[in-house]
Amino acid sequence: MSKFKKKNKVSENIPTSALPDIIFMLLFFFMVTTVLREQDLLVEQRLPQATQLQKLEKKSLISYLFVGKPKNPSLYGTEPRIQANDVLINTKDILLWVNQEKDKLSEAERDQITISMKADREVKMGPISDIQFELREADARKLMYASTGKVQD
Repeated sequence: MSKFKKKNKVSENIPTSALPDIIFMLLFFFMVTTVLREQDLLVEQRLPQATQLQKLEKKSLISYLFVGKPKNPSLYGTEPRIQANDVLINTKDILLWVNQEKDKLSEAERDQITISMKADREVKMGPISDIQFELREADARKLMYASTGKVQD
């Protein structure tokens, strides 16, 4: 004669009405914080094909130099130019640029910096050897030449 009845059914439903809102907030967060391109190219880039490729493991130690004809010849001329970090520089400025790139790294990693040169296939060897000489003067001994995929034999 009890007046209270036991409930045997326990509701195990999880409310899912807020899940789309959470998913869209995460989507917007990643869209806002993701960097798609670090640099805008001011020079033409048609990279040569390589016969042998090697991939580097630690990409945080790589700094990029782009060499090619300017995309805007009326402003910068038609001679090959050097681009470093969204700025066109001369060969004399490479020493300063390398020191700035080394300053961004920790003390232990400064001697491990690798310069990746992305040179257009139409650029003559004269400007490339001038860049190599300036990199030697700046004590940036690790130089990598970027290329596209492997040539099929």
